[in-house]
Amino acid sequence: MAQAPQERVADISVNRKALREYHILERFEAGLELVGTEVKSIRGGLANVSGAFARVENGQVFAYDVDVQPYVRASFSQHEPKRQRRLLLHKQEIDRLFGLTQVKGHTLVVLRMYWKGARVKIELGVAKGKEAADKRQDLKARAEKREVDREVARFNKKHA
Repeated sequence: MAQAPQERVADISVNRKALREYHILERFEAGLELVGTEVKSIRGGLANVSGAFARVENGQVFAYDVDVQPYVRASFSQHEPKRQRRLLLHKQEIDRLFGLTQVKGHTLVVLRMYWKGARVKIELGVAKGKEAADKRQDLKARAEKREVDREVARFNKKHA
């Protein structure tokens, strides 16, 4: 029995700030409507999603502050670097996102942009802002994990 080929997933850009600033409640995958020069720029690694967010407007979802730098070797038409871009989702997903973002304190954050096969996808997160105490707790947990890893490595080096 033949298996279907696995699709390659490669990150283009990751919004690490979003993971630090927000609790991610739910994640969605969305396609991204692009023009030709934007695809060329993304292939060249000229995309950035830090600080990017999304909104549901008139039954459609739009991504804001997704920075795709102009393609240097474009001939006559060029795209605007930080224009709003439409996200491609099913109607049920758009309705669900609209309902989730109506809750006070919830927002849509772009978590990462990646290749899935030959298509550019965006991972959206329904997020709730972290408080200062939550951030301190995360820092403390990360420091403890680093210490444990250091001790395990030291033990393994001594007994190997």
